[in-house]
Amino acid sequence: MDARTHWENIYTTKGPDQVSWYCPHLETSIALIERSVSDRTSSIIDVGGGESTLVDDLLARGFQNVTVLDVSQVAIDATKHRLGQVADRVHWLTADITQVQLHPAVYDVWHDRAVFHFLTAPEQRATYVRHAGRSVKAGGHVIVSTFGPEGPTKCSGLDVVRYDAESLHEEFGTRFRLVESSKELHETPFGTTQQFLYCYCRIEAK
Repeated sequence: MDARTHWENIYTTKGPDQVSWYCPHLETSIALIERSVSDRTSSIIDVGGGESTLVDDLLARGFQNVTVLDVSQVAIDATKHRLGQVADRVHWLTADITQVQLHPAVYDVWHDRAVFHFLTAPEQRATYVRHAGRSVKAGGHVIVSTFGPEGPTKCSGLDVVRYDAESLHEEFGTRFRLVESSKELHETPFGTTQQFLYCYCRIEAK
């Protein structure tokens, strides 16, 4: 089963709060984004945005140039429906991040919570990093959150790769200058906890 079919099935059979990564508000992500850019016209892409409420919260805070990318059209349609008329203020991309062609140097902030750890093949990760390095402006910001070293080894029936700050930063390379990292215990809708790692980097000019 390919990635698109897998995630279409997940989002078709489970509600937004019936998946382990669900969080009513991504407070850590919001705080990092607001620290990285103060200009509400800054261009932000949420990679693997799915049915996340991050887009709602960014719009509510006045951000005007938000893109949501997800491999699942079902998830994107559900988020559009939730947003109602304001969905027209968002750029929507239905695509696999390892296969999509993004325009160069268009984003000020790249945000990803819980996509990168699903990329178990080295060539997938290399392609992802190449896309991020190409599409984020020099001096721009990259915020990536994965399962931490004590996080789950599988999610939604798929194997994942767990990271600490050093191993995650090694995947991206020195052009991605690490500003800070932190760990977070996420409480799932099922009453369990998952350890997430956040790494926040800035893109250096080539």
